[in-house]
Amino acid sequence: MADRSLEGMALPLEVRARLAELELELSEGDITQKGYEKKRSKLIGAYLPQPPTANGAAVVRCRLQHSEGAPRRMLHSGNIGVCDIREAAVRERAASTAGNRPLFYFRFGVDQALPPERRAPVTPSSSSRYHRRRSSGSRDERYRSDVHTEAVQAALAKHKERKMAVPMPSKRRSLVVQTSMDAYTPPDTSSGSEDEGSVQGDSQGTPTSSQGSINMEHWISQAIHGSTTSTTSSSSTQSGGSGAAHRLADVMAQTHIENHSAPPDVTTYTSEHSIQVERPQGSTTSRTAPKYGNAELMETGDGVPVSSRVSAKIQQLVNTLKRPKRPPLREFFVDDFEELLEVQQPDPNQPKPEGAQMLAMRGEQLGVVTNWPPSLEAALQRWGTISPKAPCLTTMDTNGKPLYILTYGKLWTRSMKVAYNILHKLGTKQEPMVRPGDRVALVFPNNDPAASMVAFYGCLLAEVVPVPIEVPLTRKDAGSQQIGFLLGSCGVTVALTSDACHKGLPKSPTGEIPQFKGWPKLLWFVTESKHLSKPPRDWFPHIKDANNDTAYIEYKTCKDGSVLGVTVTRIALLTHCQALTQACGYTEAETIVNVLDFKKDVGLWHGILTSVMNMMHVISIPYSLMKVNPLSWIQKVCQYKAKVACVKSRDMHWALVAHRDQRDINLSSLRMLIVADGANPWSISSCDAFLNVFQSKGLRQEVICPCASSPEALTVAIRRPTDDSNQPPGRGVLSMHGLTYGVIRVDSEEKLSVLTVQDVGLVMPGAIMCSVKPDGIPQLCRTDEIGELCVCAIATGTSYYGLSGMTKNTFEVFPVMSSGAPVSEYPFVRTGLLGFVGPGGLVFVVGKMDGLMVVSGRRHNADDIVATALAVEPMKFVYRGRIAVFSVTVLHDERIVIVAEQRPDSTEEDSFQWMSRVLQAIDSIHQVGVYCLALVPANTLPKTPLGGIHLSETKQLFLEGSLHPCNVLMCPHTCVTNLPKPRQKQPEIGPASVMVGNLVSGKRIAQASGRDLGQIEDNDQARKFLFLSEVLQWRAQTTPDHVLYTLLNCRGTIANSLTCVQLHKRAEKIAVMLMERGRLQDGDHVALVYPPGIDLIAAFYGCLYAGCVPITVRPPHPQNIATTLPTVKMIVEVSRSACLMTTQLICKLLRSREAAAAVDVRAWPPILDTDDLPKKRPAQIYKPSNPDTLAYLDFSVSTTGMLAGVKMSHAATSAFCRSIKLQCELYPSREVAICLDPYCGLGFVLWCLCSVYSGHQSILIPPSELETNPALWLLAVSQYKVRDTFCSYSVMELCTKGLGSQTESLKARGLDLSRVRTCVVVAEERPRIALTQSFSKLFKDLGLHPRAVSTSFGCRVNLAICLQPHRLWKLAEQGTSGPDPTTVYVDMRALRHDRVRLVERGSPHSLPLMESGKILPGVRIIIANPETKGPLGDSHLGEIWVHSAHNASGYFTIYGDESLQSDHFNSRLSFGDTQTVWARTGYLGFLRRTELTDANGERHDALYVVGALDEAMELRGMRYHPIDIETSVIRAHKSVTECAVFTWTNLLVVVVELDGSEQEALDLVPLVTNVVLEEHYLVVGVVVVVDIGVIPINSRGEKQRMHLRDGFLADQLDPIYVAYNM
Repeated sequence: MADRSLEGMALPLEVRARLAELELELSEGDITQKGYEKKRSKLIGAYLPQPPTANGAAVVRCRLQHSEGAPRRMLHSGNIGVCDIREAAVRERAASTAGNRPLFYFRFGVDQALPPERRAPVTPSSSSRYHRRRSSGSRDERYRSDVHTEAVQAALAKHKERKMAVPMPSKRRSLVVQTSMDAYTPPDTSSGSEDEGSVQGDSQGTPTSSQGSINMEHWISQAIHGSTTSTTSSSSTQSGGSGAAHRLADVMAQTHIENHSAPPDVTTYTSEHSIQVERPQGSTTSRTAPKYGNAELMETGDGVPVSSRVSAKIQQLVNTLKRPKRPPLREFFVDDFEELLEVQQPDPNQPKPEGAQMLAMRGEQLGVVTNWPPSLEAALQRWGTISPKAPCLTTMDTNGKPLYILTYGKLWTRSMKVAYNILHKLGTKQEPMVRPGDRVALVFPNNDPAASMVAFYGCLLAEVVPVPIEVPLTRKDAGSQQIGFLLGSCGVTVALTSDACHKGLPKSPTGEIPQFKGWPKLLWFVTESKHLSKPPRDWFPHIKDANNDTAYIEYKTCKDGSVLGVTVTRIALLTHCQALTQACGYTEAETIVNVLDFKKDVGLWHGILTSVMNMMHVISIPYSLMKVNPLSWIQKVCQYKAKVACVKSRDMHWALVAHRDQRDINLSSLRMLIVADGANPWSISSCDAFLNVFQSKGLRQEVICPCASSPEALTVAIRRPTDDSNQPPGRGVLSMHGLTYGVIRVDSEEKLSVLTVQDVGLVMPGAIMCSVKPDGIPQLCRTDEIGELCVCAIATGTSYYGLSGMTKNTFEVFPVMSSGAPVSEYPFVRTGLLGFVGPGGLVFVVGKMDGLMVVSGRRHNADDIVATALAVEPMKFVYRGRIAVFSVTVLHDERIVIVAEQRPDSTEEDSFQWMSRVLQAIDSIHQVGVYCLALVPANTLPKTPLGGIHLSETKQLFLEGSLHPCNVLMCPHTCVTNLPKPRQKQPEIGPASVMVGNLVSGKRIAQASGRDLGQIEDNDQARKFLFLSEVLQWRAQTTPDHVLYTLLNCRGTIANSLTCVQLHKRAEKIAVMLMERGRLQDGDHVALVYPPGIDLIAAFYGCLYAGCVPITVRPPHPQNIATTLPTVKMIVEVSRSACLMTTQLICKLLRSREAAAAVDVRAWPPILDTDDLPKKRPAQIYKPSNPDTLAYLDFSVSTTGMLAGVKMSHAATSAFCRSIKLQCELYPSREVAICLDPYCGLGFVLWCLCSVYSGHQSILIPPSELETNPALWLLAVSQYKVRDTFCSYSVMELCTKGLGSQTESLKARGLDLSRVRTCVVVAEERPRIALTQSFSKLFKDLGLHPRAVSTSFGCRVNLAICLQPHRLWKLAEQGTSGPDPTTVYVDMRALRHDRVRLVERGSPHSLPLMESGKILPGVRIIIANPETKGPLGDSHLGEIWVHSAHNASGYFTIYGDESLQSDHFNSRLSFGDTQTVWARTGYLGFLRRTELTDANGERHDALYVVGALDEAMELRGMRYHPIDIETSVIRAHKSVTECAVFTWTNLLVVVVELDGSEQEALDLVPLVTNVVLEEHYLVVGVVVVVDIGVIPINSRGEKQRMHLRDGFLADQLDPIYVAYNM
């Protein structure tokens, strides 16, 4: 925008002209802001007053201080969230206009009602000022309105008082498109070069160098408080939010500066005046948060101090969300399971229509003029023969020179030629390709109206039906596929086109035109005369009177992108031409300038059809010429003294921008300026502005004639040209609030949210109009109600081609009165326009049905929202005004989405500023929340053929996640008001309830047990021995050469093996080493740090022989010492190990320089290297005195990140081994393949203990070897003909992903899995049903039985509760057959309320759960309420409690937290069986009695594990399991490979791993938010997009969500993008 400060300057005209040109270039995006400023300052530098300055940098500084266009970055820095336009600017602006017109015009547009003498004369200077104020650079000026702009600014100014902090998203540097660093660095006082344009104050700006190097305090306070530098003209500065008087949540002063990858460390400067963090309500302390590092130290909800800028941002988001935005939800009854979504209750104060019922409005009689032709072809024949030399159409080249003049004679002869060739030269004589009545496509470019006109009339003469469409430029044009469907449904086989167009179509290498996507096969026929045969002299087309045959089909694009064909009959075509002739007063040989698309709508009706009926001369201005010279149409009006011009408000706006005080413009010849998009309520501003500027050029007010049209009803209404200049046009200032309820309320001028509409004239001659309610029965509206306009006339479309159902709903509507009686016996046509008929029969349109968005029962029009967004400063922000508004349905309501193209030179800061302002403006003016606001780079939205935005395609891209925005702001917290009511916990059944036998409150108590160990006859000798060490000695004596262990390497060959006696002898040597070298006593703890293998096993038994307590520890990863070694150190310390045993290699690693960098290596206990063992045997092998003494410690990190060691006694260890032996039927003759980590839980027991106890051979496959050879495990299983194998989820996933495409080649290598009887996944979590199913399906072809795969379940208190080998066939020696694994489907919503409700497969909200395995012998389970500890009934969700001989005997902790110990290991029920001592697993699950029976004929009880209590998230009073939300999120987009969720101060944080380009990161934010809302009724607070592999996973393949949370809060994830949802 040119400066107001230039107004008083005497600039020469050529400088002003050049400035206007620069304006245009800037607004079109052809030069950058910086380039613009540079050129501009050169132009006006000489004319600027030079203020005296200290250091001589006068011009530059003055320029930047005054320039409205310059983004005042210095002041932007602190106020990200919200904007405010200083009232002074608004006042000043009003004052500047008061000089040349009354102020109240700005409010509600009645300026035109003033008599001409009262109006201020429009002098060149005032008009140029006007035009400069308007040229805001947005191309799409249909929506520009000063009134509205002012309303928006005032609304935003109101927000000043409201503190509202929006945390700015964090973005990786590679994603920041063009980062302008002066947005983030403090102003440097030393440099002030002209190019850099450093912002410096005049009178009290930034301190000069003499005041100290950089006074950061001043800068920050200026950033936060938005102190403006007080220069004389600062009030006129309109750069977006330069005076940001918002004090944001004060945290922002830092956080936003730190968003960018290389931020200046502001905290170092500001430490002495620490910024206060807003405390949550209720905390009165206002102490300043101490800092360390680069951030706030925040006390979180759990009282954990967290240091990071992320937490500061989240805290800020929490604070923002705490402010009540919407009324609280009403109370209502919640059924047990159904979570009722809040239904929008009607607002008791909403305006209701009160007027009388409207009457149908009749247009004037359609006059019968004697010389009107009987049909359009007859008119063409008449003019073609009577006045063959009369010009019909003049086309222009891109320089604005006449390219070609088509006379009526040429049009007639050429149309005949085309008609003859279509009928006689396509196909054969016997089999012509086109017969009368067939449909033919017309494909002509926009710069060739002559050829198109000839082809159109050729079709009419041949009695074939033309279907004019756009030229397909590529095979993937936006919407071109839908056009193809239309052509296909119309049965089009021939396309007429011009020579130039035919040459320009995409060609295949053979030169053929390829078939476009979705198009039928077409014959392309060129209509140039030189390619056509001459018709014989005796051939004449058959010219009939107009009848009911179809004349042409006009295409129409619907809201959803589908394309329909509206059929127009010959009689409708002729009647429409007659009605237009009468309404517009057309006479013969008038000249009309047409800028519109001649293929459809107003351009076709006036410029091709009605013009021929009246022998008018059309000057056609192509879109390509308008792009080069927006004034071309005005110049042609002057040049040809045209009486009529057909334009859109866009063309008027372009002319305003380009208008440069041209002297030679004279528009007095115009008697009618038809504004084709007059139905858009925002066209009024273009009309007013155009009149204001061009009134001095002879333009009369009464000449401007807006019209309303629709493809179905053709011209709906048009303002008639009058000679009476005193009759003002109709205006209405309507309350936008009223409009959202469909009610007309004339608003007072005080209100901000108003819509000023102009009339679009009267009903068409010969037509009847009424407005009906948009939904339901077409009932007539009241007089003060908005409805859909319906028209009854001959001159309308008659159907959608080939769609009888839709045709009935649109073209055959019978409006009814309140009594139920129909208005007329004739059908009406729905126009798709929303409006009303005002006083004097004037028609007003307030919007389109297609743009209607119904949010919470209120109607909003997309155009109105576009207008508000475009009025937000800085207006130049949106590139060429390209902005799309549409709604998406999320959670049973429509949600508003705004997508805008941002200017190429805008910074992150600008974008975010602008977005937060748009949110506020729309909230203030429309009282509706925006769900998502996305910014995309310039020129990336799909375009329509004429350059507009293709809305449905944009929406499609948004929904499928391929829009690739560069900025996204989601506001689900404010928009989504229909969430279910938070749950209040009900008191559970207490001991007072009746307990009869095994029933609790009428249900069977949920308890189950495995087989009883005591009753099972077991002839195994191992039972004689209480201790594993004794079993090993016994085996070494009785079967010394029996192989117990075989270790495979990555090639699948045997790396090592151990027989009973080898193991025994090795263990003896290790025992000697421990006693002699280590000098250990019995009961000392020894850490075993070994890779998975044989050494580990030998070391374990060596410890038992020496009476020491072993602890197995995973060795540090050589490539990742920094993160893995501290865990080793921690376990060694926590377990109080007196010594550490390992191999020579690891020994070196532990003492290496890398290790010293990670931990204190001097603090290691003595390290023994077992590669070098003593040769002698121990004097005696230790035998424990008591079976309850400690055998070993089992340390493991849980999914919640807790390191917990449990104590396993000798008795428990033996009982455990026996239980597994019986369950899995393990004997010395068996072979079992184990691909597990041997460090904790069941994996350790299977790897080290079971073979010694049962005598079977274990084939050991270290999981790490699978990384080099994914097929290793399965090949081993096949090669050794193994029947039972154990693996982890990570192994199964590796095989599924790594071998998915190799099943054929594996089959060829002889891989056979048909012998596998059981494949058990060892886990401590809910069974991953999707993974096990895909594994089973994938390897089914290799012989794997689908029921072979099963899962186990264990936890810290009991390492294996269930272990289910499925018996698939009965073998004599095997005996019993276990039941099938069972899968059930439960209702996820009920699960959130801790209830289990079984549903059918595939029903909504169903969640498949797989049984966790058969309960081990000797194990009893009960389901208890975790809070009250009461027993629960069958199919109730509760905590799984377990009682068994192999329960661990307690936690091993240094501190000995006794309460936790007794609670987890020694719990008793609060009522019922209060004697039994149970261990609490910490997992939620339920028991379900199945129809299956086990060996004893007992019904089988299936245990279903749902999830860990520690991991479960309490949100809105309901319990959510992270895995459920994660599953939904992974399904949301193809690029999401993994996901983890956690909560932070009651915000849900979703972390997704992106497998794709970083440009896709922002696509995920809306999709993730949508899916979690839809499926879980939760609002996501933060979406974090990270690289693959960032989500930490433990050795069992479980996600470490708490580690991830800590990493996120400590800012260690290096995310690609972090979005903070509002």
